[in-house]
Amino acid sequence: MKKVVLASLLAAAGAASLTQACYSQAATPNLGTQQPGGQITMSADEYAAYNNAITQTAPAAKAAAFDAYLKAYPKSSVKSDALQQEMFAYSQVPDTQKTLDTADALLAVDPSNFYAYVFEVSLRGAAAASATDPAAKQAGLDSAADFATKGLAAAKPKDMSDADYTKLKGQGYPVFYSAIGADLLNKKDQAGAIKAFTSELGSVPVAQTEAPGPQLMDTYYLASAYYTQTPPDYLNCAYFAARAANYAPEPFKTTFTKLGTYCYTKYHGKPDGFDALTALAKDNLTPPATLTTTVTPAPKPADIVANLIATTPDLSVLAISDKEYVLQNGKPEDADKVFNTIKGKTVDIPGAIVVAATADQLQVAISDDAQQAQPPVADFTFNMTTPLTKIPAVGDKVTLDGTYASYTQTPLMITMSDASIVEPKKAPAKPVHHTTTTHH
Repeated sequence: MKKVVLASLLAAAGAASLTQACYSQAATPNLGTQQPGGQITMSADEYAAYNNAITQTAPAAKAAAFDAYLKAYPKSSVKSDALQQEMFAYSQVPDTQKTLDTADALLAVDPSNFYAYVFEVSLRGAAAASATDPAAKQAGLDSAADFATKGLAAAKPKDMSDADYTKLKGQGYPVFYSAIGADLLNKKDQAGAIKAFTSELGSVPVAQTEAPGPQLMDTYYLASAYYTQTPPDYLNCAYFAARAANYAPEPFKTTFTKLGTYCYTKYHGKPDGFDALTALAKDNLTPPATLTTTVTPAPKPADIVANLIATTPDLSVLAISDKEYVLQNGKPEDADKVFNTIKGKTVDIPGAIVVAATADQLQVAISDDAQQAQPPVADFTFNMTTPLTKIPAVGDKVTLDGTYASYTQTPLMITMSDASIVEPKKAPAKPVHHTTTTHH
């Protein structure tokens, strides 16, 4: 999947607004030189240092002032609040590393600080998304997901109303769920990724899932998780890819539509009806309960085989690819019907790609699917009548002669006996014309 580019382009709209939203909610402690009404008692010198920091307007100056304050008063009774102010200031400079360092320090003294978790998750996740080394990427995603899990479990900040806390969770939870989903998807835990991305989409207003940003991008990744799970869930893949395509700008719309069309065709058997699914997905965040009754699945392979046999009077004339499809996907009795029409017959098969070779046996790819696989996959085994004196190399194309002997369904392998390599016929030598010279 190609996550780094897509995420960085679509997520830009959400990052700045999230930071600003968190900053606007940060509480400023009530300070004073006395303690009535819940005020905090400070010495005049400490109060002056704190007041100098809190009144700075430039982010860099504010961060430096709070850093100086904390170094001068490491046991300050408002250490948590000072670190929080410093963290927000560094984020506005912006200085990613110092923002993270301050968030680490804040969590050391206030393990439930929600704002710190938001910065830990968003900044570590962004760094992981841009990493090119797979191990470093996974380590970064793991770190972001770990902080996200802790953020989801964090207690409500003290002195915050339930209404404000609900609003705060609405800003932070989507970030947490997205990081967990990205981590699990990269580790190929599709079930976990599906759960996380679904929770993310359900944690924001529906309108937010329809605007270019993290939720729209993760709608596409939700489709990808359904596609890459085992076995693939093609219908849900098609639905969420179609929903993302409805609202995505180009070139993302084309990319999302391709995945949606592919999954829809794999499920339905043909692309007819995908436009109707796209219209349905536009107006519904999640698939309606009736989706499986409105989009019919394609016939099962065994049903296709049964119909092929019923409509083909002479099974021996089927193309090799059709015979292989029957042998691999048909019921045992149907597969035997097809193989019995060719068993014992000797044929020449040109253009076989060598997959493995010894003096006594060649394994080759013959059908289109077998040859187009990367690398080619053997679907025929030729047991040679006499040992080869010149063994062909893997990848060579050869013409083989052999007799159908047996087959296995899973994995498909057709075995040929009494085999030999058919050497290309040499062109007849051109006649030599001799010139007769007459001497007088």
